[in-house]
Parts: sequence; structure tokens; C-alpha cells
Amino acid sequence: MYRDTLSLLGPVLPVVSFLGRLPTAMCQLGSLLLVAETSGSLTTAGLAGGALAAGQTVAGPVVGRLADRRGQRGVVAAASLANAVAVTALVLAALAHAATGWLMVLGALAGATVPQIGPLARTRSVALARRSGADDRVVGTVLSFEGTLDEVSFVLGPALVGLAAAIAHPAAALLLAAVLLAVCGTAFALHPSTRVAEGGATASTTRTDAAERGRLPRSAYALRITMVLQGAMFGASQAGITALTEKLGAPAQAGLVYAAMGVMSAAVGLSMAGVPARIGLPTRWRAATAALVVLSVPLVFVDSLVALYAVVVVLGAAYAPHLITVFGLTERIVPASRLAESMAFLTSGIVGGQALALALSGRLAESHGAPAAFAVAVVAALLCATLSWTTRPHTPSPAPRQPAPTP
Repeated sequence: MYRDTLSLLGPVLPVVSFLGRLPTAMCQLGSLLLVAETSGSLTTAGLAGGALAAGQTVAGPVVGRLADRRGQRGVVAAASLANAVAVTALVLAALAHAATGWLMVLGALAGATVPQIGPLARTRSVALARRSGADDRVVGTVLSFEGTLDEVSFVLGPALVGLAAAIAHPAAALLLAAVLLAVCGTAFALHPSTRVAEGGATASTTRTDAAERGRLPRSAYALRITMVLQGAMFGASQAGITALTEKLGAPAQAGLVYAAMGVMSAAVGLSMAGVPARIGLPTRWRAATAALVVLSVPLVFVDSLVALYAVVVVLGAAYAPHLITVFGLTERIVPASRLAESMAFLTSGIVGGQALALALSGRLAESHGAPAAFAVAVVAALLCATLSWTTRPHTPSPAPRQPAPTP
């Protein structure tokens, strides 16, 4: 199945989309490390990092909506260049020991100008698949592939930041991110698939009238909320892992534990293409959220490094199925004319939920230990399961989205 996916997307598009989305995974941790080192204040670093996350959370759906209305080419090219400039400005301001207010402003700009290559790559890949007449199984494989690229980027990005900080300076990682944004973001924007994907999307929207194009089903909002909760699980897990490894006298292991979870999630994400087609997306969603609950509860009782690795790695196996299924459901239920916006909402929800949960669970971990932070992850998993079992997403046949003849 992945051979068909790579044949559909071509050799260049996956590479530039992966390298273009890598800076997003680098900037959050990179900004924290950079501002902490240059200012000597963790509070200042947290404020700058929080402003970056807030900017991305608020502006991400706006970028997606603009891409839906005006096409990806101009929107992504402009955002990529603006983001590269904003990240570079943040680096220069931090090195110049700028005031906290200026660092927050530049952090917010760096977040607001993120070109949303991950969500838009999903939108473009799905449009290419639908235009070629692919069935739901191929579309599911495409979404699994895109989800795996995301997982790998969010493992590799922080690792590159940590390596740059150890060898040189956190500023080096952010400047590398700026270069990738300018080069690969622009390459993604100008790739010929932009025109083909937009042509397919335009043809598919003819199945709806003007009122339908602007209307989202209620289940779409439930899917957005569940992604916020998924982000909360990420943030709470990160805080708990950091607190527990510090308590065990091995703080350097925190990044490795989180990376191991990401590797497992990426591996399981690739295997999602093998799930039988008879198991529908709503059933997969409920199964994935049930797994999140069952596999997150042991986190509260972990008290050793070996047990932490084991529990976190097993939990990672439930993350990718949940993420991929939610993206798949969104692709099926929202109008094609609002697909990029909806995909961006999901990604922004993860970022916002992670930032909020990290702040809350970090305080809980300081006061009550790692189990308190992990309890936040369990509560988020329970809420995800509640949403999946109480929401009835209508997944219509994709037949109306058959491609128009190629001009």
C-alpha cells in the first residue's frame, strides 16, 4: 500500500513536506532553551515559549482558511518566509538580551506565522488521492503516512535542538529551522502538486451548494476537542516524565523516554494501513480512545526508570491510531472547501492543549510529584473516550468526491 502512496505523491513532495514541517517541532523547545540560556530566567523562557504556542494555536486555523480560499501556493510561500524572518528576529533579540515583552511579541509572531505544512500536506495528499480515483483504503494509507511523518518530525526536531545546544548553542538550532522554513517551505508551496490538488478540491466542492460549503457538522467540533485533549495528554506526559526522571536522578533520560514513545507511535502509525476496511472509522476511534485510557492508567503507579520506559513506549502505541483516525474522520465529514482549515484546527488543538496541560501539570508535579501530572493525562484520556462513545460522526460514501476529468 505504501508503494502506491509514494507513487501517488512522487519522490519530492514527501521530502520537502517533511523538512518543511520539521522547524515547527524544533522551535518550541529551541525557543525555551535559547531564552533560558540568554536571559538566565526559566520564567522568561516559559513566557516566550507560551507566546509562541499561543500564536500558533490562534493563527493556525486562519492560515488553513486562507489556503482553502486562496490556494496553498501563495499562502504557504508568504507564511514560510515570514516565519523564517520571525524566528531569526527572535534569535537576534534573545542574543541581544531584549526585554521579556519583546521576546513574547516575537515569540507570538513566530507562532502565528507557522506555515502549517503538516495539515496542508495532509489536505494536498488527500486531494491527490481523491483526484486519482483512490478508494478509502488508499486515503487511509495516505493519512497514516502523513501521520508518521509528523511523529518522526516531532521526535527528530527536539533531538536536533538538543544536539545543537550540546555542541554549539540553541541559537544554531533555530537558525537552522529558519533556513529550512525559507527553503523547504517555499519548495512545498511551489511544488506542482499545489495546482493539481487545488483543481481536485475545486471539482469536489461542486457537490455542495453555497450553504453546505460553510456548514460543519457537530461531530467536527467534537473531533477538534478530542485533539485538544490529545495535546493535553502529550503535555501532561512530558511534565510527568521530566519530574520522575529528575526524582530518579536521571534528568537526561527525559528526552530519550519521550523519543522512545514517539518512535513506537510512528511504527504503529505505519501499520494502520493494514487495518481491515470493514472496521469503520467510528469503531477505530472508540477502540483507540479505550486504549488511551487503559494504557495511560499505569503511568500513575510508575516508580522506576525501567517501568517508565516500558509504560510510556506501550502508551505510544495508542497515540498514532487515535491521531490518524481523527484526521481520517475529519476528512470524511467536513466539506472539501474547508478541509485545510479543519486540518489546521486539529493541529492547533494539539499545540494549545499541550501548552495548557504542560503549564498545569508542571505545577502539579512540583507540588505533588509525577503521579499528579500523569493523572492529568489519564483524565484527558477518559474525556477522549467519553467523546468518542457519545459522538456519532456521519461518514458518507466518498462517491460524491470523485475527481473531475483532468483539464
